[in-house]
Parts: sequence; C-alpha cells; structure tokens
Amino acid sequence: MSTVELQQVVPDFELPATGDKTIRLSELRGKNVLIYFYPKDNTPGCTLEGQNFRDQIDFFNAHNTVIFGISRDSVRTHENFKNKQQFPFDLLSDADENVCQLFGVMQLKKNYGREYMGIVRSTFLIDTERKLIAEWRNVKVKQHLEEVMQAVEKL
Repeated sequence: MSTVELQQVVPDFELPATGDKTIRLSELRGKNVLIYFYPKDNTPGCTLEGQNFRDQIDFFNAHNTVIFGISRDSVRTHENFKNKQQFPFDLLSDADENVCQLFGVMQLKKNYGREYMGIVRSTFLIDTERKLIAEWRNVKVKQHLEEVMQAVEKL
C-alpha cells in the first residue's frame, strides 16, 4: 500500500473507536477531518497534544472540522485516556498499523540506544471531499496547535 500524498484523495479506511463506534472516513464527507497520530496514551506529550485540541474544540466545531486521535493502543486503553482527559473527540485504535502505513507515520525510532518501530507524531488535515490538504510530521506539541488552527481557518 502506498502512502497518501498532499492534494490526493485519501483512500477510505475504517477503524474501531471509543464509544463503541467504528469510524469510516467515507462517512465523514462534507466535514473537514483532522487526524493526529500519536505514540501512546497517557504519556506527557500525547496528553498535552490531546488537551490542546480539546481546549479548542469550539474553534474546530465552528469550522466544520472533526478531530480524531489515532495510536496503536487498544480501544479499552483509549476509553480510559479519553475519559480521564475529557476529550470531546474519539480516539481510534490502529493495532494492525494499516492506517499508520497509509499515512507513513511508522518509522524507526531510538530511545536510550534501543531501536524500534513506532509512530512519529504527525497530523493530517483532510477537506470535505477527502483530499489531503495539509500535513505536519515530527510534530513539536507546543507550537503545533496554532499552525493547525491557521490551516483550518483557510478552508
């Protein structure tokens, strides 16, 4: 499977989500979709990133944009994380990494000298016709929200 590129229509995908839902991209036509990939629930950077999106949910709602966080964690772990942080959006579980591969976010990482495959924090903005219109890779959480909001405002 090749990775999706800017200005390309994103292939349909389906993932299990919090709230006992299944999210299918094709069912979101007519809405902008913001997907952020993050390494792991309940870690400092991932928590802060989710909180930043949570705290600006009114802005995203006003701009016809739905938000989804995706990691390889289980739906059960996502439920706990979502409830604890009061996220007003669903978290999707990509345990088999198919959607991670579609967006090219699985990469070799190093931590304390150990190498492993993991999710590189990345965000993607998809327009109402399922076209990928913006991407941010190797995201630094602190300044990221402002960049995303500016892109959403231009839609």
